[in-house]
Amino acid sequence: MEFLVYHRDRPGSLPLRQELLEAHWAYMDRFEKELVARGPAFEGESLAGSVHIVDLPDPSAARAFAFDEPNYQAGAYRDVLVRRWRNALGRTMWDFPGSRTEGRRYLVLGLGQGEAVDLAVPAGREDELIAYGPLLSDDGTAWLGTAALLRAPDAAAARGVLSVERYADVEVYEWEFGGRR
Repeated sequence: MEFLVYHRDRPGSLPLRQELLEAHWAYMDRFEKELVARGPAFEGESLAGSVHIVDLPDPSAARAFAFDEPNYQAGAYRDVLVRRWRNALGRTMWDFPGSRTEGRRYLVLGLGQGEAVDLAVPAGREDELIAYGPLLSDDGTAWLGTAALLRAPDAAAARGVLSVERYADVEVYEWEFGGRR
């Protein structure tokens, strides 16, 4: 089962995160084979959080992954979003055919309820998409939104990957490839 884990930073937590950087990397290295995508998210120049898409056995393992993380344990994060996620592209970020450094990249989180939208990979955007899929309830039966990592010229173009009018909230962050692979 795949899960999207998004740790949102507490304001002013950057010094603490820098202090715990090696502990964070050591923790994430334990999940190297399970990671589908990872990396920091930014609002302008400020660190906004960290996203991890990880393949784990069940929801309790996903919560343990999220809440045992050293930055969470030390209080660097203000909150954590943990949702089941379905990998509509069937690949990891390391399999993305585009450049890891060329262009701007974004995390788009569309949070919703009710009738599912944006389940299929958007036609014509396959080469821009790094990761894409629905956010689901723990049992996988209820649609709770859609998440995408993509390359786009700007935040507005990134937001356009979703049918934004159909969501209760859409968050867009600049995102960087993370990881040591």
